[in-house]
Amino acid sequence: MPERVGRSAAEGLERSCEGRDWVEGRGPIDGIELWRAFFAERAYATHRHDTYAIGVTESGVQVFDYRGRAERSRPGDVVVLHPDEAHDGRPGTAEGFGYRIVYVEPARIADAVAILRGAPAPLPFARRAVSSNTTLAGAVAAAFASISEPLARDALVLQLAEGLLEGAGSAPARPRHLDDAALARGRSFLQSRRAIVRSAELEAITGLNRYEFARQFRRRYGTSPYRYSLLRRLDFARSRLGPASSIAELALAAGFADQAHFTRMFRAAYGVTPARYAALHAGGGAVGSGRASERVDQRGVARVARP
Repeated sequence: MPERVGRSAAEGLERSCEGRDWVEGRGPIDGIELWRAFFAERAYATHRHDTYAIGVTESGVQVFDYRGRAERSRPGDVVVLHPDEAHDGRPGTAEGFGYRIVYVEPARIADAVAILRGAPAPLPFARRAVSSNTTLAGAVAAAFASISEPLARDALVLQLAEGLLEGAGSAPARPRHLDDAALARGRSFLQSRRAIVRSAELEAITGLNRYEFARQFRRRYGTSPYRYSLLRRLDFARSRLGPASSIAELALAAGFADQAHFTRMFRAAYGVTPARYAALHAGGGAVGSGRASERVDQRGVARVARP
């Protein structure tokens, strides 16, 4: 995914990132943009943008003017800014503040809300700009773990929509029924694929809207279609790891963009790198990876050794 600051995040930023100030962004992709930043000086002039902005303060105190009052967000707090609402941003202390934030197009939230409410409904408006909304906090964390795959983005939008409805004091409607035949078709398809699955593929196979399928799938199987697909691909790769494995080639065979992405997802799922896993199951040693090899030191850290 391209690494750049997109229009939603850049608007209103005073571009004087010197000293301790820094910013980094990813996207936008499919109406979603991610941003992390740290500011020790005044960060934003008053501005507005046409997306939802849902963030978590990571350090320091973030102060901003929004809807006629000064808001303060501390580490762990969730910030929700509605589309087209004017706001600014500044540090609340001399230590500055850091945060991560997701920008998402309202149309994506509207599509998910229609599924969650059982009919088209107005965009949810969070009652509080700063809260401890755990659903939204979890969604922001998941976004920064991965939005590189379409199913991951669908899961993110659905979770954001759920959190926004909670923040608006409106509970999602329960699914009227589970389409077991459609769910079985989708599950079988996910289980058989060793490549990234597109949302449109699942819609064609199941006959369900992507958000409806994701919602029913989680209710039936206890996880999202993205997580199910990811873990099946990781299981496939894990079963083929050995002392002579090419980790780079195995990553591609399991549908990952590259070895680094595969290693990151493998470690998140199993707690060790692929190299460490192979070494443990082979009694130690090196794991080949093409022209380079990964060796595991005494602390279990994979090192790349060049010939």
